Amino acid sequence: MATFTFPMPDIGEGITEAEIVAWHKQVGDRVSEDEEFVDMMTDKATVPLESPVTGTIVQIAGEVGDMVAIGSPLIVVEVEGEAADETAEAAELPSPAAEVVAERIEVENPDAIDVEDARRADPVPAAIPVPTPAPAPTPTPASAGAKVLASPAVRARAKDLGVDLAQVRGDGRVRHADLDSFIAYSGGYSGAGQARADESIKVIGLRKRIAENMAASKRQIPHFTYVEECDVTALEDTRAQLNQDRGDRPKLTMLPLLITAICKALPGFPMINARYDDEAKVVTRHGAVHLGMATMTDNGLMVPVIRDAQAKNLWQLATEIGRLAEAARSGSAKSEELSGSSLTVTSLGPLGGIATTPVINRPEVAIIGPNRIVERPMFVTGADGVERIEKRKLMNVSISCDHRVVDGYDAAAFVQEVKKLIEAPARILAG
Repeated sequence: MATFTFPMPDIGEGITEAEIVAWHKQVGDRVSEDEEFVDMMTDKATVPLESPVTGTIVQIAGEVGDMVAIGSPLIVVEVEGEAADETAEAAELPSPAAEVVAERIEVENPDAIDVEDARRADPVPAAIPVPTPAPAPTPTPASAGAKVLASPAVRARAKDLGVDLAQVRGDGRVRHADLDSFIAYSGGYSGAGQARADESIKVIGLRKRIAENMAASKRQIPHFTYVEECDVTALEDTRAQLNQDRGDRPKLTMLPLLITAICKALPGFPMINARYDDEAKVVTRHGAVHLGMATMTDNGLMVPVIRDAQAKNLWQLATEIGRLAEAARSGSAKSEELSGSSLTVTSLGPLGGIATTPVINRPEVAIIGPNRIVERPMFVTGADGVERIEKRKLMNVSISCDHRVVDGYDAAAFVQEVKKLIEAPARILAG
């Protein structure tokens, strides 16, 4: 028998380590050549790795959530015969907790963040088991088991309500009025539901990167948020008309129209479409609009990027939005489609609420959040100069900015320019 050590390969340019997000094989399992045995995550791309040999796994590099340095042993496989190179025989795998790379990694992906760890040689003490608390005893009424006088109708009603008649106070006999008083006083006898067991869930993979990036964004960036109300009645009418004649093109949502308005307004506000390098203290103002599109997936928030959004028409934007959202949700998005954004739009659609305070997508300096469309009565001046009350469709637009780069006046002026375009949709459609 011989052993073969499979080192952690370089699966991304400039990457020095990757995170274990899923083991498909464990120690003692047999693995075949070209069979996937682990999923490793670097930045936001999850890469499955295949075994180059057939044999039995005798060692693995760590648990889910551990970081493995490029070139470090990932698995050791026991193979038959002389198939393994003697120079590849495994030494003891380092403890994942003791093998941490002491290096700051700056990445561009929206959900990734600097990793600052210190190499340490001390062994990590074994985890102290936490005893599971015994379930709380269920209180038993003192009068339980005693005969309660009540009519069949009262008994049937109490059963439907889940009320124990032994708990209801009466003058020797429980009547409907006694039951009503009990329910009114206690807010109902039964609780909202049964207690569930506590769960401990390890934060790994994409969720870990989201947590780190959001924390760093709030810690390092002085946010401010500006919100403006926009009348989108005419814009919604225009969207409906465009959708009637769309043919085989994708259905237009509000997002392509908003993106077009943003792209038309940005040339006058170059500090909005920018990225800030904290270390170099340099702001890069981008000429093209590489628009990040916050997308909710089963694994967490991802931000695919619409390249050169300013050069695309409404239908091209709608097609690209649908394609990138599907790629993000299915896990097939490429790394280049998940990095390099210069400005981000985040929308919750009908769940958007009245106003939002979105967190900036580092190293960008602004993020825009359209909110839910609501209908309200508004005073509207007609062509005859007479003011009338009409039902209008209104939507608030929120923008959060990095106050180190963007002044409040500039953010407000930018949103007001976007509002002008939104409220006069002919200007959005004009070339």
